[in-house]
Amino acid sequence: MTSRPPLVLTVAGSDSGGGAGIQADLKTMLALGVHGMSVLTAVTAQNSRGVQGVWELPAEAVRAQYRAVVDDIGVQAVKTGMLATAALVETVAELLADTAAPVVVDPVGVSKHGDPLLAESALDSVRQRLLPRATVATPNLDEVAQLTGVHVVHESDMRTAAEAILSYGPEWVLIKGGHLPTGDEAVDLLTDGSDEHWLRAPRHDNRHTHGTGCTLASAVASGLAKGLTVPEAVRQAKEYVTGAIGAGFALGSGIGPVDHGWRFRP
Repeated sequence: MTSRPPLVLTVAGSDSGGGAGIQADLKTMLALGVHGMSVLTAVTAQNSRGVQGVWELPAEAVRAQYRAVVDDIGVQAVKTGMLATAALVETVAELLADTAAPVVVDPVGVSKHGDPLLAESALDSVRQRLLPRATVATPNLDEVAQLTGVHVVHESDMRTAAEAILSYGPEWVLIKGGHLPTGDEAVDLLTDGSDEHWLRAPRHDNRHTHGTGCTLASAVASGLAKGLTVPEAVRQAKEYVTGAIGAGFALGSGIGPVDHGWRFRP
Protein backbone atom coordinates (compact mmCIF):
# COMPACT_ATOMS: atom_id res chain seq x y z
CA MET A 1 0.00 0.00 0.00
CA THR A 2 1.34 3.43 -0.91
CA SER A 3 1.94 5.94 1.85
CA ARG A 4 -0.53 8.77 2.37
CA PRO A 5 0.56 12.27 1.30
CA PRO A 6 0.43 15.15 3.78
CA LEU A 7 -3.05 16.64 4.29
CA VAL A 8 -3.79 20.33 3.64
CA LEU A 9 -7.15 22.08 4.01
CA THR A 10 -8.05 25.29 2.19
CA VAL A 11 -10.87 27.48 3.53
CA ALA A 12 -11.65 29.92 0.73
CA GLY A 13 -13.98 31.04 -2.03
CA SER A 14 -14.51 29.52 -5.44
CA ASP A 15 -13.23 31.13 -8.65
CA SER A 16 -15.38 29.97 -11.56
CA GLY A 17 -12.59 30.90 -13.98
CA GLY A 18 -10.24 28.45 -12.27
CA GLY A 19 -7.31 30.81 -11.75
CA ALA A 20 -7.59 31.72 -8.06
CA GLY A 21 -9.45 30.69 -4.92
CA ILE A 22 -10.21 27.09 -4.09
CA GLN A 23 -9.34 26.00 -7.62
CA ALA A 24 -5.85 27.53 -7.48
CA ASP A 25 -5.31 26.14 -3.98
CA LEU A 26 -6.11 22.56 -4.95
CA LYS A 27 -4.02 22.74 -8.13
CA THR A 28 -1.06 24.02 -6.13
CA MET A 29 -1.43 21.30 -3.53
CA LEU A 30 -1.54 18.59 -6.18
CA ALA A 31 1.53 20.03 -7.91
CA LEU A 32 3.43 20.04 -4.61
CA GLY A 33 2.57 16.49 -3.62
CA VAL A 34 0.04 16.97 -0.83
CA HIS A 35 -3.61 15.96 -0.58
CA GLY A 36 -5.81 19.04 -0.83
CA MET A 37 -9.20 19.31 0.88
CA SER A 38 -11.58 22.24 0.83
CA VAL A 39 -14.09 24.26 2.80
CA LEU A 40 -16.02 26.54 0.48
CA THR A 41 -16.85 29.96 1.97
CA ALA A 42 -18.31 31.74 -1.05
CA VAL A 43 -19.18 31.26 -4.70
CA THR A 44 -18.04 33.89 -7.17
CA ALA A 45 -18.96 34.44 -10.78
CA GLN A 46 -15.69 35.60 -12.28
CA ASN A 47 -13.56 35.37 -15.37
CA SER A 48 -10.46 37.01 -16.81
CA ARG A 49 -12.16 40.43 -16.73
CA GLY A 50 -13.18 40.47 -13.07
CA VAL A 51 -15.75 39.41 -10.49
CA GLN A 52 -19.36 39.68 -11.61
CA GLY A 53 -21.00 38.36 -8.46
CA VAL A 54 -20.32 36.98 -4.96
CA TRP A 55 -22.56 34.76 -2.82
CA GLU A 56 -21.34 33.92 0.68
CA LEU A 57 -22.21 30.58 2.26
CA PRO A 58 -23.91 30.54 5.67
CA ALA A 59 -21.58 30.20 8.64
CA GLU A 60 -23.20 26.87 9.56
CA ALA A 61 -22.32 25.46 6.11
CA VAL A 62 -18.70 26.50 6.55
CA ARG A 63 -18.59 25.01 10.04
CA ALA A 64 -20.13 21.73 8.85
CA GLN A 65 -17.64 21.35 5.99
CA TYR A 66 -14.69 22.06 8.28
CA ARG A 67 -15.79 19.65 11.00
CA ALA A 68 -16.58 16.93 8.45
CA VAL A 69 -13.02 17.04 7.12
CA VAL A 70 -11.02 17.66 10.29
CA ASP A 71 -12.92 15.30 12.59
CA ASP A 72 -12.71 12.33 10.21
CA ILE A 73 -9.65 12.83 8.00
CA GLY A 74 -7.46 15.18 10.00
CA VAL A 75 -5.20 17.90 8.69
CA GLN A 76 -1.51 18.84 8.82
CA ALA A 77 -1.86 22.46 7.66
CA VAL A 78 -4.71 24.89 6.98
CA LYS A 79 -4.77 27.79 4.52
CA THR A 80 -7.43 30.50 4.65
CA GLY A 81 -8.33 32.78 1.77
CA MET A 82 -11.50 34.71 0.93
CA LEU A 83 -13.76 34.89 3.99
CA ALA A 84 -15.86 37.90 2.88
CA THR A 85 -17.82 38.76 6.06
CA ALA A 86 -17.23 39.24 9.79
CA ALA A 87 -19.45 36.23 10.54
CA LEU A 88 -17.34 33.96 8.34
CA VAL A 89 -14.05 35.34 9.68
CA GLU A 90 -15.17 34.74 13.27
CA THR A 91 -16.49 31.26 12.49
CA VAL A 92 -13.23 30.22 10.87
CA ALA A 93 -11.13 31.75 13.66
CA GLU A 94 -13.15 29.75 16.20
CA LEU A 95 -12.58 26.54 14.22
CA LEU A 96 -8.86 27.18 13.89
CA ALA A 97 -8.54 27.62 17.65
CA ASP A 98 -9.39 23.91 18.05
CA THR A 99 -7.05 22.69 15.29
CA ALA A 100 -3.52 21.63 16.18
CA ALA A 101 -1.93 22.40 12.82
CA PRO A 102 -0.02 25.33 11.31
CA VAL A 103 -2.23 27.97 9.69
CA VAL A 104 -1.43 30.20 6.72
CA VAL A 105 -3.72 33.25 6.58
CA ASP A 106 -3.99 35.02 3.24
CA PRO A 107 -6.08 38.06 4.26
CA VAL A 108 -7.80 38.43 0.90
CA GLY A 109 -9.24 41.93 0.54
CA VAL A 110 -9.52 42.64 -3.18
CA SER A 111 -9.25 40.63 -6.37
CA LYS A 112 -6.53 41.01 -9.00
CA HIS A 113 -9.00 43.19 -10.89
CA GLY A 114 -9.68 45.47 -7.92
CA ASP A 115 -13.03 43.94 -6.92
CA PRO A 116 -13.68 43.97 -3.14
CA LEU A 117 -13.75 40.49 -1.55
CA LEU A 118 -13.85 41.46 2.13
CA ALA A 119 -16.48 43.63 3.75
CA GLU A 120 -15.21 46.75 5.54
CA SER A 121 -17.08 45.56 8.63
CA ALA A 122 -14.94 42.37 8.68
CA LEU A 123 -11.57 44.12 9.02
CA ASP A 124 -11.63 44.23 12.82
CA SER A 125 -12.47 40.54 12.93
CA VAL A 126 -9.48 39.77 10.69
CA ARG A 127 -7.20 41.85 12.92
CA GLN A 128 -8.46 40.64 16.28
CA ARG A 129 -9.68 37.09 15.64
CA LEU A 130 -8.01 35.64 12.54
CA LEU A 131 -4.46 37.02 12.44
CA PRO A 132 -3.71 35.84 16.01
CA ARG A 133 -4.35 32.27 14.77
CA ALA A 134 -1.82 32.52 11.95
CA THR A 135 1.46 30.70 11.83
CA VAL A 136 2.17 32.80 8.73
CA ALA A 137 0.17 35.75 7.40
CA THR A 138 0.75 36.60 3.71
CA PRO A 139 -0.66 40.07 2.93
CA ASN A 140 0.11 41.96 -0.25
CA LEU A 141 0.72 45.70 -0.12
CA ASP A 142 -2.93 46.62 -0.68
CA GLU A 143 -3.99 44.31 2.15
CA VAL A 144 -1.30 45.78 4.43
CA ALA A 145 -2.74 49.25 3.78
CA GLN A 146 -6.30 48.00 4.29
CA LEU A 147 -5.49 46.33 7.62
CA THR A 148 -2.92 48.71 9.11
CA GLY A 149 -2.98 52.01 7.24
CA VAL A 150 0.70 51.56 6.37
CA HIS A 151 1.42 52.44 2.72
CA VAL A 152 4.55 50.76 1.40
CA VAL A 153 6.24 52.94 -1.21
CA HIS A 154 9.86 51.84 -0.86
CA GLU A 155 11.49 48.54 0.02
CA SER A 156 12.54 50.01 3.36
CA ASP A 157 8.85 50.51 4.26
CA MET A 158 8.32 46.75 4.30
CA ARG A 159 9.80 46.46 7.80
CA THR A 160 7.25 48.96 9.10
CA ALA A 161 4.49 47.01 7.36
CA ALA A 162 5.71 43.76 8.90
CA GLU A 163 5.79 45.27 12.39
CA ALA A 164 2.23 46.55 11.95
CA ILE A 165 0.89 43.13 10.90
CA LEU A 166 2.86 41.30 13.62
CA SER A 167 1.25 43.55 16.22
CA TYR A 168 -2.01 41.65 15.59
CA GLY A 169 -0.47 38.36 16.68
CA PRO A 170 0.66 36.09 13.82
CA GLU A 171 3.89 34.17 14.47
CA TRP A 172 5.38 35.18 11.11
CA VAL A 173 4.42 37.61 8.38
CA LEU A 174 5.34 37.50 4.71
CA ILE A 175 5.01 40.97 3.18
CA LYS A 176 4.62 40.45 -0.56
CA GLY A 177 6.36 43.27 -2.42
CA GLY A 178 5.56 42.18 -5.95
CA HIS A 179 3.90 45.51 -6.77
CA LEU A 180 6.88 47.60 -5.66
CA PRO A 181 8.91 49.30 -8.40
CA THR A 182 12.07 47.33 -7.59
CA GLY A 183 13.36 46.92 -11.12
CA ASP A 184 14.10 43.39 -12.28
CA GLU A 185 13.45 41.80 -8.88
CA ALA A 186 10.31 40.87 -6.96
CA VAL A 187 11.13 41.33 -3.28
CA ASP A 188 9.29 39.82 -0.28
CA LEU A 189 10.07 40.11 3.42
CA LEU A 190 9.51 37.22 5.84
CA THR A 191 9.97 37.95 9.53
CA ASP A 192 8.83 36.98 13.01
CA GLY A 193 10.01 40.30 14.40
CA SER A 194 13.58 39.17 15.03
CA ASP A 195 14.54 36.62 12.37
CA GLU A 196 14.42 38.36 8.97
CA HIS A 197 14.55 36.84 5.48
CA TRP A 198 14.57 38.92 2.28
CA LEU A 199 13.41 36.82 -0.65
CA ARG A 200 14.33 38.00 -4.13
CA ALA A 201 13.41 36.50 -7.47
CA PRO A 202 13.52 37.63 -11.10
CA ARG A 203 10.51 39.74 -12.08
CA HIS A 204 8.75 38.20 -15.09
CA ASP A 205 7.33 40.53 -17.71
CA ASN A 206 3.98 38.74 -17.81
CA ARG A 207 0.60 40.33 -17.13
CA HIS A 208 -1.08 36.95 -16.60
CA THR A 209 -0.74 36.72 -12.81
CA HIS A 210 -4.27 35.91 -11.63
CA GLY A 211 -4.16 33.68 -8.53
CA THR A 212 -0.64 34.58 -7.41
CA GLY A 213 -1.56 35.22 -3.77
CA CYS A 214 -3.72 32.12 -3.37
CA THR A 215 -1.02 30.02 -5.00
CA LEU A 216 1.76 31.33 -2.78
CA ALA A 217 -0.20 30.84 0.46
CA SER A 218 -1.22 27.31 -0.56
CA ALA A 219 2.38 26.49 -1.43
CA VAL A 220 3.52 27.70 2.00
CA ALA A 221 0.84 25.56 3.68
CA SER A 222 1.93 22.56 1.61
CA GLY A 223 5.51 22.99 2.79
CA LEU A 224 4.45 23.29 6.42
CA ALA A 225 2.36 20.12 6.10
CA LYS A 226 5.51 18.33 4.92
CA GLY A 227 7.28 19.41 8.10
CA LEU A 228 9.41 22.21 6.68
CA THR A 229 10.34 25.18 8.82
CA VAL A 230 8.54 28.44 8.04
CA PRO A 231 11.56 30.02 6.28
CA GLU A 232 12.15 26.92 4.15
CA ALA A 233 8.46 26.50 3.33
CA VAL A 234 8.28 30.14 2.22
CA ARG A 235 11.51 29.90 0.21
CA GLN A 236 10.24 26.84 -1.68
CA ALA A 237 6.82 28.45 -2.16
CA LYS A 238 8.35 31.58 -3.69
CA GLU A 239 10.41 29.45 -6.05
CA TYR A 240 7.28 27.59 -7.14
CA VAL A 241 5.14 30.70 -7.62
CA THR A 242 7.92 32.51 -9.50
CA GLY A 243 7.93 29.69 -12.03
CA ALA A 244 4.12 29.72 -12.18
CA ILE A 245 4.11 33.47 -12.91
CA GLY A 246 6.72 33.05 -15.61
CA ALA A 247 4.52 30.43 -17.29
CA GLY A 248 1.24 32.34 -16.83
CA PHE A 249 -0.92 32.22 -19.92
CA ALA A 250 -3.63 34.22 -21.66
CA LEU A 251 -7.19 33.18 -20.88
CA GLY A 252 -10.28 35.03 -22.09
CA SER A 253 -9.90 38.72 -22.92
CA GLY A 254 -8.42 39.95 -19.61
CA ILE A 255 -5.80 38.79 -17.09
CA GLY A 256 -4.92 35.12 -17.36
CA PRO A 257 -3.80 32.81 -14.56
CA VAL A 258 -0.43 31.63 -13.38
CA ASP A 259 0.37 28.10 -14.54
CA HIS A 260 0.08 25.77 -11.56
CA GLY A 261 1.38 22.85 -13.61
CA TRP A 262 4.48 24.58 -14.98
CA ARG A 263 6.84 21.96 -13.60
CA PHE A 264 5.04 19.26 -15.58
CA ARG A 265 5.35 21.02 -18.96
CA PRO A 266 7.96 19.88 -21.44
